[in-house]
Amino acid sequence: MKGLRCCVMAVLMLAVTDLRAACSWPAWTQFKQDYISKDGRVIDPSDARSITTSEGQSYALFFALAANDREAFARILGWTQDNLAQGALSDHLPAWLWGKKADNSWQTLDTNSASDADIWIAWSLLEAGRLWKNAEYTATGRKLLTLIARDEVVKVPGLGLMLLPGRVGFSEENAWRFNPSYLPPQLARYFTRFGEPWTTLRETNLRLLLETAPKGFSPDWVRYEKGRGWQLKAEKTLVSSYDAIRVWLWVGMMHDQDPQKARLLTRLKPMATLTAKQGLPPEHVDVATGNASGQGPVGFSASLLPFLQDRDTLAVQRQRVADQFPGKDAYYSYVLTLFGQGWDQHRFRFTVKGELQPDWGQECASSQ
Repeated sequence: MKGLRCCVMAVLMLAVTDLRAACSWPAWTQFKQDYISKDGRVIDPSDARSITTSEGQSYALFFALAANDREAFARILGWTQDNLAQGALSDHLPAWLWGKKADNSWQTLDTNSASDADIWIAWSLLEAGRLWKNAEYTATGRKLLTLIARDEVVKVPGLGLMLLPGRVGFSEENAWRFNPSYLPPQLARYFTRFGEPWTTLRETNLRLLLETAPKGFSPDWVRYEKGRGWQLKAEKTLVSSYDAIRVWLWVGMMHDQDPQKARLLTRLKPMATLTAKQGLPPEHVDVATGNASGQGPVGFSASLLPFLQDRDTLAVQRQRVADQFPGKDAYYSYVLTLFGQGWDQHRFRFTVKGELQPDWGQECASSQ
């Protein structure tokens, strides 16, 4: 009898071990080891200043939420709030850049905000509040969203309300600069539950994505001028590259029943066609002509995993990600890969309302 009891206990222990392995996200675990300090700071080692950006913090919050990693979420949020938001995200938009100065002191390097990070932080807080039933997260997310609407939304003649890339530096008297990758359409849909300006931003963001990609390639940055519209043939060539690759990532991860998705898939399809032809996504594309150059890093391939419809092209990019997974010195490629491969592995989805649909399962949720 004693032997049977020991055998049963051994089987149960193995079952628990197997469950935890099945519920874990190895790529996220490795990212934490390679890029996140013990106190919750995401470090980009490609810069000699060992910088931290609000973008990096915002993405890490999303991954922690998708992984049901409450401890990491709390640490990352705490560091972000204490070091980038003067101790209160409910009162201050986070500064976008922090790191080592020339005198070896560690502090904020640029106090301007970055609205893409602010958007992801607010959404992650609101969704963490909903999924983990944490009222404090919900309250902070609502207040941060109010700050975004107050400080980073502007009314543009001929367009309407638009999300600026940051609090200062992107708006002139008759001209504005935008980054099409800064407001993922599913997050824009999510925020419409809070009314204006988000109901309008959902539609003007769609215009931004559709109207600035004449050849099917979204620009990293684009200028809009009063009375003249989008400046797509400026003196300096508009390029689709490291910023814009996120547009395909966001669109691919949209819920299939989102009414905007079909239009965006059609407009942006040339990237899929070019990737299938070349075998790799391009590194740079001329927005006005569609001419491509260079080979995009592995993070570009990962970004296209949710977007690609052709089975053979998808298999090629999926294999590239598996064979050339980013290491310790490729922060940006790594976060793109966590998004793209994580979605491809069904670790998370977005609902038609833009809510997170994590693949925790009851067992996974209770094992954390």
